[in-house]
Amino acid sequence: MKTSYIRNAVFLAVVLLSVSCKKYLEELPNNALQTESAITDVNTARAAIIGAYDRLQGYYASSYPTLGTITTDNVVFNGTLSEYLQLDQNAIPTDNVITVSAYQGIYRTINSVNSVIAAVPSISDPLLTATEKNSILGEAYFIRALSYFDLARGWGGVQLQLKPTTDLSVLKGIKRSTLDQTYDQVLADLIQAEQLLPEDATTRNRAQKSAARALRARLHLYRKQWADAETYATLVINNAKYTLVKPYKSFFTAPFQTAESVLELAYSVNDRNSYWNLWYPSSLGGQFTLKPSDALVAKLNNPAIGGTRNSLIAGSGTAIYGVLYNTTATSIDPSYLIRIAELYLIRAEARAQQNKLLDAATDLNAVRARADVGPTSATTQVALLQAIEDENGVEFAFEAHRWFDLVRTERAGAVLGINNKNFWLFPIPYSDIQSDPDVTQNPGY
Repeated sequence: MKTSYIRNAVFLAVVLLSVSCKKYLEELPNNALQTESAITDVNTARAAIIGAYDRLQGYYASSYPTLGTITTDNVVFNGTLSEYLQLDQNAIPTDNVITVSAYQGIYRTINSVNSVIAAVPSISDPLLTATEKNSILGEAYFIRALSYFDLARGWGGVQLQLKPTTDLSVLKGIKRSTLDQTYDQVLADLIQAEQLLPEDATTRNRAQKSAARALRARLHLYRKQWADAETYATLVINNAKYTLVKPYKSFFTAPFQTAESVLELAYSVNDRNSYWNLWYPSSLGGQFTLKPSDALVAKLNNPAIGGTRNSLIAGSGTAIYGVLYNTTATSIDPSYLIRIAELYLIRAEARAQQNKLLDAATDLNAVRARADVGPTSATTQVALLQAIEDENGVEFAFEAHRWFDLVRTERAGAVLGINNKNFWLFPIPYSDIQSDPDVTQNPGY
């Protein structure tokens, strides 16, 4: 009887609410536009793709690069917040704030570009030329490719949401794809992006053809498709727009966007990147949550290993800190997505895997020479692959590479002592598991 009364009361409340509020529920909000109404002309198309970059900036300004660094031997926890300690100890619960922020931030980025991909082709504004329309669409496909790539290397095969969420029905029934299926989608988007994007112009903070080719080289490396990785890395290396700049610290010193950068995300005083705050000591206004490990400091300070890359650190004693992100007054440090140094090391690894050992050593030595480090002594395939791994660890010490490199090469057990491969992937957020019956958790969580 009590249950029946409650159900009747709830039903009556719903009926009354739907009748009395019908007018208000059908009103368009005055502070937002429906997706189908939002991207309709040249100005809204431009605004939409900038919005997608803003989403990308959101997860690359802190959460995602933290996942690639504090989880490794290069960076240690030095703060008080448990979410960082969990990552440092590789004991990550399903509600870890940083993994949740990265995962959900990536899907927000994907939804933004899905709206662009769905709406822009049908715009008939004469001010939106075919060239600009293609460029915007190419950028959207590139951003979606990068987003799914970042999900795949962090969480494995994921749900492939390829339509904007204009309503919740489009999300129903989407099961998790396999890792190969997810990477296939990344490749499909990169092929589209490369076709649509313009040839490289002066800008380095928006995707162009070389960015698509560079990401494709990285994708092929992850998939162990060595010849393709070499081919696409070569296409970027041979572009005169890009070169290894000297001294090493030039690429992370204002005004930024040097010839080193294939793609970096730019910030401003009105759109800040405050990631430096996690690296700087409290005496300099930071939280000092992320700290270079003693082992990394020793490598960077060794002229035969770090060379001029010792410019990545400052301070002394127990207060040595990272300075890749260093504009403390203005917080305008870029997020470094793809540097030409990575393409040299991608090609070096791909060539070594194909037993092109002299060519592999040449590429490795190009990166070492830029840092004023002597040529490698490695001559065998095994030694060269180890030397390339070590070089990656120093060259990209505070960028989102080390963790993902050790996982893709299945070296996370030997190097980090994480022998349970279940924990080579991050957990799907508990909230997503609870809210979507089509989402399954990664094993071990």
